[in-house]
Amino acid sequence: MKHWLTAAVSTALFATLAPTAWAQDALPHADAEVRRVDTRANTVTLRHGDIKNLDMPPMTMVFQVKDPAWLQHIKAGDKVRFTADKVGGNYTVMSLEPQPPAN
Repeated sequence: MKHWLTAAVSTALFATLAPTAWAQDALPHADAEVRRVDTRANTVTLRHGDIKNLDMPPMTMVFQVKDPAWLQHIKAGDKVRFTADKVGGNYTVMSLEPQPPAN
C-alpha cells in the first residue's frame, strides 16, 4: 500500500507541474534588438525576428514582460534572445537573455 500511495502522489505531482514546464520549454526562441525599455509600464519594445508560436513575422512591437526585474538588465540597442506568448490577451516576454555584443 505504501509503495502504491507514493507512486500515486508522485504521478499526481508530475502531472500538475509538468505541463507548465513543458509549455515554457516548448516556446521557440527569437532574436531581437531592444528599442525601448519602459519600467513604469513593465514593457519592452523589441525589433524581433519571426516568432513561430505566435505566427508573427519580423516587426517592432511592445511586449509586456513576465518578470519586470529583467528590465533592469537591458537597455536600448542591446541584442537579446527571448520567448514570447499571449498571456491574458497581451503579448508577453516569457524568457529573456541578453546576448554578448558582437566583436
